Amino acid sequence: MAFVKTHDISELNQELIGRQVVLGGWIEDLRKLGKMSFITLRDISGLSQVVVKGELNDSLGEINRQSVVSIKGIVQETRARDLAFEIKAEEIEVLGKAIHPLPVDPIGRLESNIDTRLNHRALDMRNQKTASIFKLRHHALQSLRKTLANEKFLEITTPKIIGSASEGGADLFSLEYFGKTAYLAQSPQLYKEQMTIGLERVFEISNFYRAENSHTGRHLTEFTSIDIEAAFMDYEDVMNVLETLVLSVYKDISEKCKTEQEVIKHAIEIPTAPFERVTYTQCVGELKKAGEKIEFGDDLLDSHLRMIGKNHPGFFFLTDWPMRLKPFYIREKDEDATLSRSFDLQHGFLELSSGGTRLHNPEMLRSRLKEQGLDPGQFEDHLKTFDWGMPPHSGWGMGLDRLMATLIGIDNVREVVLYPRDPDRLSP
Repeated sequence: MAFVKTHDISELNQELIGRQVVLGGWIEDLRKLGKMSFITLRDISGLSQVVVKGELNDSLGEINRQSVVSIKGIVQETRARDLAFEIKAEEIEVLGKAIHPLPVDPIGRLESNIDTRLNHRALDMRNQKTASIFKLRHHALQSLRKTLANEKFLEITTPKIIGSASEGGADLFSLEYFGKTAYLAQSPQLYKEQMTIGLERVFEISNFYRAENSHTGRHLTEFTSIDIEAAFMDYEDVMNVLETLVLSVYKDISEKCKTEQEVIKHAIEIPTAPFERVTYTQCVGELKKAGEKIEFGDDLLDSHLRMIGKNHPGFFFLTDWPMRLKPFYIREKDEDATLSRSFDLQHGFLELSSGGTRLHNPEMLRSRLKEQGLDPGQFEDHLKTFDWGMPPHSGWGMGLDRLMATLIGIDNVREVVLYPRDPDRLSP
């Protein structure tokens, strides 16, 4: 029968010296020195040294590193470097034996490539660098929810199985649904717009799906998106919300997660505010000046964004895109109908977010759908809600995985996703 764990390792303190505790964790190191052994025990909170002597040491037998154990013993001071306390073991129970050798080295002495680590992801969580990344992700999610709640947004959950290709486009996963064809949602776009009718300000943090056959370090077929939609706000207003959100995450993580930053060897620096605003027209001018063949209305290629990113390092908003490049629900500018009330949030060349002011006139929406070759009849469930008194509204969606990549200074989003899905990876 396993002992009941009484403390995490991080909870050991001066007041516990001389008292009995029960710790649970895995053996990171084991050194047998004649009549005594030293176990380095780790749990999610930290490291402790365990001293094993006498009959218990004689009966210890072979215990492989990374095996899970429960240890009952007395807390005492230690001479071990970097540790304040140690445990004098009284009883040890092996709860889960680890094989030897393991497919990846959790301590990181022997480096494995990312595909090998992803194939053994659960074991990879014992690598402190990997664990620290996901601790940072946890704190980032807490910060996001806290900031959005402070901005009076309500959290919602929208369907991920939908009955029509609600945003148009071809990059949807289809599936058989009780004799019908259904799709996995690309975003909560239409649902979150509808929710502004009664809830005014809403947000969702959830997984969405895109059947995009891309093989880069920034694309996944299943990704986590942060989405907001707000009644009575225009695109400048929701840009300000987005800037506040990014700054808050950076500030919270920088201040609260010192240990994790040390482990991943990356100091998080809070971005300079306000973020620069750069118009699409300005970008075209910069590209032409650099000798690129581009005209107004052309989409910006990855190579273009890399050039623009060098001119505008860090975070910046790329605003006022041509209407022809934007989805049917984006509203045009009053002073120039060829331009949209839209923006992308960039970090250098990397697009993190896209958003804008939405059309809230149902007749204009029907007209726009036809212009883009979409059938308004496929959108009737959505369009009818606009006849119920739809307020003016704006919103955006941002990729959490890409935000985390900028936060910790890496260029492959697979590092910040537990079990990433891409065109080549469906397991584990």
